[in-house]
Amino acid sequence: MVVPSLNCVTDGAPPSSGDFTPLKSTPPPPHTDQLPRSRRASARIQAKQRLEKERLIRKRVQLLDEPEEQQSSAKKPRVYSRRRDGEGSDGVEAKPKAEQQQLPEREREKKDEVERAMDNAARQIALEMPTSDVLPASGLASGKSAYAQVKDTLRTFNKYYLSFVQGVKATKPDTKSTSKRPDLKAVTKMLETNAVMYPKKRIGDLPGIDVGHQFYSRAEMVAIGFHGHWLNGIDYMGMGYQKEYKNYTFPLAVAIVLSGMYEDDLDNADEVTYTGQGGHNLTGDKRQIKDQVMERGNLALKNCVDQSIPVRVIRGHVCKSSYVGKMYTYDGLYRVSRYWAEKGISGFTVFKYALRRLEEQPILTTNQVHFTNGRVPQAISEIRGLVCDDITGGLEDIPIPATNQVDNPPVPPTGKLKLCFTYLKSIQVAKNVKLPKNTAGCDCRGNCVDPRKCACAKLNGSDFPYVHRDGGRLIEAKDVVFECGPSCGCGPSCVNRTSQRGMKHRLEVFRTPKKGWAVRSWDFIFSGSPVCEYVGVLKKTEDVDTLTGNEYIFDIDCLQTMRGLEGRERRLRDVSLPNGETIPFEESKPDSVPEFCIDACRSGNVARFINHSCTPNLFVQCVLSSHQDIRLARVVLFAADNIPPLQELTYDYGYVLDSVMGPDGKIKRVQCYCGGADCRKRLY
Repeated sequence: MVVPSLNCVTDGAPPSSGDFTPLKSTPPPPHTDQLPRSRRASARIQAKQRLEKERLIRKRVQLLDEPEEQQSSAKKPRVYSRRRDGEGSDGVEAKPKAEQQQLPEREREKKDEVERAMDNAARQIALEMPTSDVLPASGLASGKSAYAQVKDTLRTFNKYYLSFVQGVKATKPDTKSTSKRPDLKAVTKMLETNAVMYPKKRIGDLPGIDVGHQFYSRAEMVAIGFHGHWLNGIDYMGMGYQKEYKNYTFPLAVAIVLSGMYEDDLDNADEVTYTGQGGHNLTGDKRQIKDQVMERGNLALKNCVDQSIPVRVIRGHVCKSSYVGKMYTYDGLYRVSRYWAEKGISGFTVFKYALRRLEEQPILTTNQVHFTNGRVPQAISEIRGLVCDDITGGLEDIPIPATNQVDNPPVPPTGKLKLCFTYLKSIQVAKNVKLPKNTAGCDCRGNCVDPRKCACAKLNGSDFPYVHRDGGRLIEAKDVVFECGPSCGCGPSCVNRTSQRGMKHRLEVFRTPKKGWAVRSWDFIFSGSPVCEYVGVLKKTEDVDTLTGNEYIFDIDCLQTMRGLEGRERRLRDVSLPNGETIPFEESKPDSVPEFCIDACRSGNVARFINHSCTPNLFVQCVLSSHQDIRLARVVLFAADNIPPLQELTYDYGYVLDSVMGPDGKIKRVQCYCGGADCRKRLY
């Protein structure tokens, strides 16, 4: 999304760039590049060699486990330990810890060596699987990284999801319907439009999804193609893949979800005893009501044991921020080492699968799995590096503290030069700028509910741009959003006043080593939620002296964006001018320089500290409420993604490279430090 030109930098510091950094993980192997990889002519011979090697390894494991099988024939309590030294042929249970400790040290070393060999074999198989179907043609044409494509795909899913929350069918905007499962309807829409990122199942890691990546529903995983079913715990490749992969026996499992759906599951961090699918009570009490059958997902996991195929493991955990009440975190690749059948807690036959996490993968922390607040302070006294209790001086309903653990001695956001900075809660207007008079609004009463009767909704393409969920969320970015204003008959709780309710999240301004001041939230922010308005002094562009180093100028270029000038991305065009006529996009191009801007150098709000990123999590939206002059639209920052706590808030400043001139007339070049996968390396 291209936004107005803006230099948002720290006092006395170079222009800052954003900090949207994915969780670090092992980079994708070379074969996961976007270009198809041709199979070697000797692939079949190599596959046979691998299978023979795996059979030898399993035979070694069986030989090592023979004494334990004899000992396990006696009736002993069933214990599943963190180290499964008793693994071997089907039906062999783990030995109690006391007996494991009595094993000769040399024997344990041999078993560890075998485990590492089998882990390496499983990893090698995943690396050698053909990957010509990994990235869709759209991704190849766009030139975006896999990480950027994942973000774009999830944003598309969220757009469809919010559309169905609103009860609007994406294909027929005039048709209203009540949607009980908008997430599933959104997935269906993505399948219909070929918007799923990985439409074909694949063994191993998927480019763009690192260990620690968090999904806010199973539907999101289906939208990516990371786990192909919204309900089943086991995702597998069916018999239809046998033509492409002739050297493997199908079905083959590719991913499982650990979400506590079965009473017989046992999770010991990097070693898991997973209960097969089927036979449990779907009412939510996790009880088995009949025997499981060796078919479908259960058979797919068994075949993974026989062929040393690794599976992706996703951990489900309770999360209030998710609309389904759970969050799903990718934990990496696991090898299915063995399986067996036994009578479960409820007396019915269940299949058990022992899974072991492959080594040399990033560690998944407890904070990631349980999505705790981590370092989020609960009181002012807990804040590290506090340099200001509240930069707003009490003007905002929620205080905004400032922290600095970089400078020595620490300085507040006003900077070392002791510049006078006045916090503003709302826009101030320069003396030579006259705002239009308040226009006539809608005659709705209470809340606006019927877009066919609401005059403001008609300006938004005959529908409301927001949905009544999580405090109000914008369905998708538009050229301009027409909100209800002071002349409308509706009240302050109307959904079409969402951006006028002020800041609702606990924000913090903090110092960074390279990017100056930055902003993050202590709260979870839903995609489409308004974060803050860019506030300062509304001026004429011609009155702003850019040669004095004022780098807090935000050009109101809503009209330029609507016409797609200077490379700006044209957005959804279902908006109308106040007179009801369509906006004349194709008329002769006006001057590309915006007439008005917002100067937040000496007076502004928290938005002036938000940094740039080439892969931002916020986007800029022009909003009109009290009047309908597009040149003087309000500038509001909305969440482009679901943003977890403590992630830096960023948006794209929208500079064109080599477009900024210095006082000497030479082109200025400033490095970008956002660290994004698609970083342009330069801010301008």
